[in-house]
Amino acid sequence: MARLTSAELAALSAPETDDVVTTTRLRDAGVTPHAIASRCRAGGPWRRLLPGVVLLDDGEPSRRQKLHAAASYGGEGSVVTGIDALRAQGIRLAPPHQVHTLVPLHRRIHSQDFVHLERTSRLPEPLRHDDIAFAPPARATIDIARRETVPERLRRLLALPVYYGLCTSDDLRAELDSGNQRGTASVREMLRNLGSMGETYLQGVARELLEAVPLPPPVWNVTVCDVQGRPIGVVDAWWDEVALGWQFGAGGQENAGPKMNHLALAAAGVVLVRTSPDQLREHVRRIAQELTSAFANAAKRRRPKVRALGSVPATV
Repeated sequence: MARLTSAELAALSAPETDDVVTTTRLRDAGVTPHAIASRCRAGGPWRRLLPGVVLLDDGEPSRRQKLHAAASYGGEGSVVTGIDALRAQGIRLAPPHQVHTLVPLHRRIHSQDFVHLERTSRLPEPLRHDDIAFAPPARATIDIARRETVPERLRRLLALPVYYGLCTSDDLRAELDSGNQRGTASVREMLRNLGSMGETYLQGVARELLEAVPLPPPVWNVTVCDVQGRPIGVVDAWWDEVALGWQFGAGGQENAGPKMNHLALAAAGVVLVRTSPDQLREHVRRIAQELTSAFANAAKRRRPKVRALGSVPATV
């Protein structure tokens, strides 16, 4: 077994890439090809992850290490897209089996093990996280949507970045029109069925706002009924323990109509915060303070005899 001194090992460590390095870097540091091969053999202290990419450890690679390995294997200009890109930007999704990676059209390398490579002449301007280049939300979504064959999963996938406030449905349509048209028919139809997703976007903005507010999580899209079970109004977010409602979609506007009757809700004793879509986008701090104060006031009074129907958790 080729031996390296402690100083040499320290010099080779790469904390910024979770100890994932290329064989080119190892050779440049003075490690011979024979030493690399020796240390990557079964029972050795290193592990070869992909052609030309080594993990300076013999354990199973973490997801971050796989992402760094995919970026190293793809080379200069490569961009991680699809689900991993959405995860990097805050969307809670299970990691896929393969890291979907875009590479320049001229790059002559192939998909390997946990890396799916896609050559493209239209590389996006990337967003960087943890020293890895990721595709922006609309591009990442469309790249994976073109490969999705299950309608319900496709619907959820297209709605998620809008719900999280990362892009709009118009951004998705523009990306779809700009890119490769292969595999886009079902995506185009689903986007048409989903419409503008304006309410989905607003709920995503509201969800993000509430993450920074010291309140328990609400339930969403609730019909509030009186003690006889008759509907008296609809709220976008609901804190049942104190009978606090928040209207920020159609319900937050003056012309919301009878089904969003804020007067009936107030008459029944519901503490109600009403926010217009523009206010939700532009006055986050003020709304956060208003919700916190409203919750405190609602908790001080006797809870009215109202109940909620159709409440759902904060998911798409």
